Amino acid sequence: MSGTFVAVVGPSGVGKDSLIGFARERLEASGRVTFVRRVVTRQADGGSEDHDSMDVASFAAAEQDGAFALNWDAHGLRYGLPIGLEDDLKAGRVVVANLSRAVIPALVERYPDAVVVLVTAERDVIERRLSNRGRETAESIQGRLDRRVGDKLPARTVKIDNSGALEAAGTQFVRLLGDAARMGVRA
Repeated sequence: MSGTFVAVVGPSGVGKDSLIGFARERLEASGRVTFVRRVVTRQADGGSEDHDSMDVASFAAAEQDGAFALNWDAHGLRYGLPIGLEDDLKAGRVVVANLSRAVIPALVERYPDAVVVLVTAERDVIERRLSNRGRETAESIQGRLDRRVGDKLPARTVKIDNSGALEAAGTQFVRLLGDAARMGVRA
């Protein structure tokens, strides 16, 4: 495959979806960058990412039928990336998706040249963002903040700090994606 898979990872509240949305507004019309819409076993609502919903039984059937390039479990939900993303990679496009850090080993096994972007933010910024969502209790927010994930990220992982204005981190991310799309090189 001649395209580049760019996996965006990081803990809840660092602003992954905001960063992806920022880049989508600036690059999607180019036709060289594709933003993957995840399939999740949760109904879409205004407070969560824009995704396709599937019930658990339908998800299991789709998984069995090979409908996902990658899939994983997290926070009591199932997540999948549609297999159609491989058409974009074969066409030489940059494919961007929000992934769980736990699925990175499977990502790198399937797409060895994938670029991993780790989005970070300061703890107080994450806490404020999670509180503003209104989806979790104070106790569950503290649990997320205290959670340590054994990251198995590639050495060449790109870090973007999204503690400040979205414009700063967003511009850095857009530049990375634009370079990958223009030059066809691994970012």
